[in-house]
Amino acid sequence: MNDAMTALDGVALLAGFGAGLAVSALFFAGLAWGMHKALGSARPGPILLASFLLRAVLLLGVGFALARWLQPLSCWIGYMAAFFAARTVAVRRARAPRPSATEDR
Repeated sequence: MNDAMTALDGVALLAGFGAGLAVSALFFAGLAWGMHKALGSARPGPILLASFLLRAVLLLGVGFALARWLQPLSCWIGYMAAFFAARTVAVRRARAPRPSATEDR
């Protein structure tokens, strides 16, 4: 097997990570927006489905486009690492205690 095929490409890794952070931020912002809209709706199902489909197409579309343009393995490693980093931040923010309205008074 050729060593050049198995080596990680630093540029592709960083490009995948950078693009992954941006797309993941949009993914989780879209999730928050979709949940907010669905919770205030009488029919949340279509809102949640549309939100998921748009977010999935964006996330996978950008990932596959990058993998075609750059070295696929390195790009996907960076892209997935960025997604999990963004997910960790989103989960921690969602679980953080919120000050109640009565504490401000």
